[in-house]
Amino acid sequence: MSDTAAAPLRLGILSTANIARHFAAGVAGSDKVSLVAVASRDRDRAGQFAEANGIVRVVDSYDALLADPEIEAIYNPLPNSLHAEWSIRALEAGKHVLCEKPIALDADEARTMYDAARRAGRHLVEAFPYRAQPLTHALAGIVGSGEIGRPRTIHAAFGFPVANAANIRLDPALGGGAMLDAGTYAVSLVRMLAGAMPVRVTASAVLSERGVDLTTTASLDFADGLLAQISCAFGTGLHRRAIVACEGGVVTTDFPNHLTAEKPGLLQVSRGGWEPKDERIDFAPLNGFRAEADSFADLVRTGTEAWNGIGEAESIEVMRILDAITLSAREGRPVTP
Repeated sequence: MSDTAAAPLRLGILSTANIARHFAAGVAGSDKVSLVAVASRDRDRAGQFAEANGIVRVVDSYDALLADPEIEAIYNPLPNSLHAEWSIRALEAGKHVLCEKPIALDADEARTMYDAARRAGRHLVEAFPYRAQPLTHALAGIVGSGEIGRPRTIHAAFGFPVANAANIRLDPALGGGAMLDAGTYAVSLVRMLAGAMPVRVTASAVLSERGVDLTTTASLDFADGLLAQISCAFGTGLHRRAIVACEGGVVTTDFPNHLTAEKPGLLQVSRGGWEPKDERIDFAPLNGFRAEADSFADLVRTGTEAWNGIGEAESIEVMRILDAITLSAREGRPVTP
């Protein structure tokens, strides 16, 4: 094994956003990823961030971070409206990119980003911590194997309180809204389990005074008869749950980003019809940020087969579904993605 292949991936972080703080804390201690620098226009804030997370260097601008030859890859936790611009800049600077969900504001923007990655010969992947969890892999395996039959209905919901009016999630200029935040999780889960694109999407939304969706529900119809429903919301109690009803059983999960001793996650399988046999599958605690960062490092070091998250084609298809949901809710009609 070469020295490069054995060395931790040298990662820089664009901004000190709140999610970046959680990411850095989760990655701490990894032997596959080394957080070597953080960039921010506020040097004091960046200094505090770096000190709290054992990061050696603070950089005064995003451009300076991208120009640093020591940094191999970038984690992009910027607001949704900046994902495309700064991911493309990073790729063109020769960096691999782990970009927070949603990968882009729409499917066309996502395609442009992946085209830039191909031109640069660098990896670009979308960060969904729950997709790096063994619980999610087990769920996909149970449903995909057909051992409890084909999925016939899927319900996936995610919502949480957003009380601060200044929260960037409520800013339309920054790509705010429940659908591009909580909704990405529900839609990506349905797309993963369905293994296909829906043929029709019908959606409704409640909008804020500024025009971002606070609550969205959508029905997704698939060619094989699968019917899925998703919901996402700001301003509710925290809830995150999916029910996957198959021909020969039901799987229930909260498809968590992180598993802890206090909150180990939930994967319950009921096999059978009127008298099902119930099984709960347990998983060891695992921080999803750490799991996805380690997998990203494996991707860079050894190739695409090492990545256990969402890939280019699926990321673009998720964005196509999100686009269709937004259009359907706005125009009050069914939409074909």
